[in-house]
Amino acid sequence: MSSFVIEGGHRLRGEIRPQGAKNEALQVLCAVLLTTEPVRITNIPAIADVNNQIQLLRQIGVSVTENAPGDFTFRADNINPEYLETDEFVRCTAALRGSIMLVGPLLARFGRAVLAKPGGDKIGRRRVDTHVLGLTRLGTTFAYEAARGVYVATAERLHGTYMLLDEASITGTANIILAAVKAEGTTTIYNAACEPYIQQLCRMLNSMGADISGVGSNLLTINGVSMLHGTTHTILPDMIEVGSFIGMAAMVGDGVTIRSTAYDQLGIIPHTFERMGITIERHGDDIFVPHHDTYAIKPFIDGSVMTIADAPWPGLTPDLLSVLLVVSTKATGSVLIHQKMFESRLFFVDKLIDMGAQIILCDPHRAVVVGNGGQQRLRAGRLTSPDIRAGIALLIAALSAEGTSTISAIEQIDRGYEDIEARLNALGARITRKA
Repeated sequence: MSSFVIEGGHRLRGEIRPQGAKNEALQVLCAVLLTTEPVRITNIPAIADVNNQIQLLRQIGVSVTENAPGDFTFRADNINPEYLETDEFVRCTAALRGSIMLVGPLLARFGRAVLAKPGGDKIGRRRVDTHVLGLTRLGTTFAYEAARGVYVATAERLHGTYMLLDEASITGTANIILAAVKAEGTTTIYNAACEPYIQQLCRMLNSMGADISGVGSNLLTINGVSMLHGTTHTILPDMIEVGSFIGMAAMVGDGVTIRSTAYDQLGIIPHTFERMGITIERHGDDIFVPHHDTYAIKPFIDGSVMTIADAPWPGLTPDLLSVLLVVSTKATGSVLIHQKMFESRLFFVDKLIDMGAQIILCDPHRAVVVGNGGQQRLRAGRLTSPDIRAGIALLIAALSAEGTSTISAIEQIDRGYEDIEARLNALGARITRKA
């Protein structure tokens, strides 16, 4: 198990560029299975989850050509259906949450897919009901094989239909779209997720010959087509990484520019940091965050404590609440962080309390942070990364702390952030990776 050793107290200065969006990459990689023609995807982040997804495509039989770093061409013209039934395939899919989105295109292409319980962060219950219910509406039958602990999905043919999703699940919406683009007839999805990742997936599929309208809204209409062709697609910058860098720059920066952020796709993220009193300067698609000794949280107009909560797009992504929680420890004022979607995501706050942060964990979903106004630095500590987003939050805390901290289980951070120590060290951080 690898670890980071972080010498705290060094200010960050300079420019940094976000990687390609992890969540978009996991979706569009699955779309390559829908055609036998070449699909070229650029700005693919070199992170563990995405690399594992690409390797899984190779094992299925997809030819993968690396044209340049982050630039790959995929061709799914020689898929091995027998491998899709093996225990090895089941083990690989169970270890990678993004693999669940292979079910939709495999059903559309072959009429059969094996579904294992997907892996991923241990941040609470992450059900797959939306996937199953949506694909069932399209004509899929699921049978449970108790001996292997898997569901086998079969569909003699997929047919379009109307569906109202029980939740605006991002991966659930993606899976249904990936199946519906080749279904007979018209599919209407109401309460669809509409995050930029979903919008990008729809644009890519339309460029392949799909017929999807309503992109960017929660009401999608998909007219099925019999065949899709190849395309070229560029992945957006990762908005979660952009938000992480904004928080990091505010807490330990001496003037940091975040380049090529696709600012218009960030939604409410910049405004949320501004509500915390953080100055953000937009320069085209770049963001500049100046030095902050502290920043004052803005209460609501009636004087009540500011609440920051996650919500489906265009609300605030839950992936940034861990970062916002850490950043608020330096603020002047108090804030209630309300994590509505995952009941285990705030359980890393005990580590921050040990570092000197004033945080009250009210219940699994809510924490009150009393900022120290920049008057007292956090203390260094021995930390463990429980998931991707808590991991980067703890890294920010360690960068700001007095003394040297150690973060173990950094494989979690590697799943979401590409070469993070080298990029931050280039700004002035002192982070050493230990095997």
